[in-house]
Amino acid sequence: MDIALLGGTGDIGEGLALRLAYDTNHAVRIGSREASKAEAKAEEYLNELDSRGTEAAVSGHANSEATAGADVVVLAVPAYHLSDTIEAVADELTGVLVTPAVGMKRDDDGLSYNPPGVGSVTALARDAAPDDVPVVGAFHNLPAGRLADLDATFEWDTVVVGDDADAKDLVMDVAEGIAGLRALDGGGIGNAGEVEAVTPLLVNLASENDGLHGLGVRFQ
Repeated sequence: MDIALLGGTGDIGEGLALRLAYDTNHAVRIGSREASKAEAKAEEYLNELDSRGTEAAVSGHANSEATAGADVVVLAVPAYHLSDTIEAVADELTGVLVTPAVGMKRDDDGLSYNPPGVGSVTALARDAAPDDVPVVGAFHNLPAGRLADLDATFEWDTVVVGDDADAKDLVMDVAEGIAGLRALDGGGIGNAGEVEAVTPLLVNLASENDGLHGLGVRFQ
């Protein structure tokens, strides 16, 4: 499949791009507001993969070009850029739209979950997307740095939520193509807030406890 990562030059975008290109045969399109930035990052990813003897299809584009015709479009952008990004590429969207974004705020005690008024960032994406584009929440609780380290191994779960069963199944299949990642069905978008809220907890635990850097989740 063709998988577009809008904001694929950032932390979670880098991790997903490298893992998808390394572990699967999907073609990965890196998207950015500036095509030149995406092209430079795509070249960087290709060099890393080539150093490991992996031939992959990774290319850089402006967000709208990356989106056009893609089977899966991942919004690897901060929550506060999500609606604007969807609006900018809405005319090009034909595949499944995926968001791993989480609303968070920081105070003296650390990070806390900061959902939008609709209850979750996944719901915000659903409301911003065209009516005929299915929206799925996935990849929320993954530590970006460890994900991007191709020398690292892990056994993590990603909880996938969505109201379109076929779209959710497709994204679960994509997720499970990444070695060490298991996709779990979390139900509908109404459950997204509980999934998203785990992310600030993990960040706080990692920052307060030695040996927990790159902390993920595994349900047993």
